[in-house]
Amino acid sequence: MSQDPWLQNYDATCRLAQEIAENIHERNRQQRTGGNPAKINMTLRASLQKLKQNIAQLQEGLLRSSSSRRIMQSEADRRQNLIDNLLTREKQLNATFKGDIAEPEPSRSTLMSGGAAAGTPNPWLIEESEETKGLSFGEIKQQQQRIIEVQDAGLDALSAVISRQKIMGQEIGNELDEQNEIIDDLAHLVDKTDGRIRNETRRVKLVDTKSASCGEPHLHPFTFNRTLDKDVYQIIQNHWYHK
Repeated sequence: MSQDPWLQNYDATCRLAQEIAENIHERNRQQRTGGNPAKINMTLRASLQKLKQNIAQLQEGLLRSSSSRRIMQSEADRRQNLIDNLLTREKQLNATFKGDIAEPEPSRSTLMSGGAAAGTPNPWLIEESEETKGLSFGEIKQQQQRIIEVQDAGLDALSAVISRQKIMGQEIGNELDEQNEIIDDLAHLVDKTDGRIRNETRRVKLVDTKSASCGEPHLHPFTFNRTLDKDVYQIIQNHWYHK
């Protein structure tokens, strides 16, 4: 399994910082022995500029990984601590290069281990979290990958629930639209029927009035109009029977 690119860049930046510290030590040795450190000074200036760029790239990469949630928050905090220590180390190297502080003169073994030449703490010694302590870079990456997979599965399940709710909402909306259309049709039919009933009632009263004034017998509703709707016809028939 390939190593995380961010961790690879971090390792390369640490090696660059170690190389700068060794070159500063060599530059100072040449100055003490009467040598010409001009060439090493040029190399150191370029290396210090490269170190600054590498740290900026590490910070940018960490921000991208953290914002896209490709790593856990605990791992993001751990990496931020690594960057903070690199920034501190960069300031120390720049100050030593300019002669603002004395060179601690660490050996290669001291830089790579947790000890220090004069009993001072190693600036590269990082406090790891309990979750990652004792794990290799590959094991840390596997742990992060498992956590990401669990998070992805949870997001997929949440997405499925939201999709089902959306479908249910659309179905309820469609059903409400259909019911509203039915209600509108019924209201239109009721208005239309009510109007026909009023018209036919006026006609019945008119015929009844004319029949009474002429002394003619009342017309039976069955002889009046058989073309009416069944409901309208029944209403008129009841009117005649209850007079």
